[in-house]
Amino acid sequence: MTRRNLILLASLGSAALLLGALGFQYLGGLAPCKMCIWQRWPHGIAIALGLVALWAPSRLLALLGGAVVLVGSGIGLYHVGVEQKWWQGPTTCTSGSINNIAPEDLLNQILAAPVVRCDEIAWDLMGISMAGWNALVSLALVAIWIAAFRKP
Repeated sequence: MTRRNLILLASLGSAALLLGALGFQYLGGLAPCKMCIWQRWPHGIAIALGLVALWAPSRLLALLGGAVVLVGSGIGLYHVGVEQKWWQGPTTCTSGSINNIAPEDLLNQILAAPVVRCDEIAWDLMGISMAGWNALVSLALVAIWIAAFRKP
């Protein structure tokens, strides 16, 4: 497979993930949380890098595409940890602890809470959340970007 074909494949993979996320949002009615939105940015950037790399072939762009998607995978893994309660996520999109909170402050926290929380799994397949699938598929795309970089 040529470098150009690998870049095209990796870019189409990111496009598929991004379109899938938008489909779940607009067709499936699953509103994204803040961290879900964060995971979309690297794929958008990878698509743009892929288009530039197809127009002006460059090994460096292939390496950069892989790095960007690797960051996206990392965000997905971080999100999985928040969903599984392995670690605390951003306080702006998780429920946090209610220990030692005055009733008035608790009511204010509830009223200010986001509609879509980052620490709740909205959808899963085979026990893996969308964030988990994004992280796994993104790692596969990183491998494709690296293969494109390594092509002579």
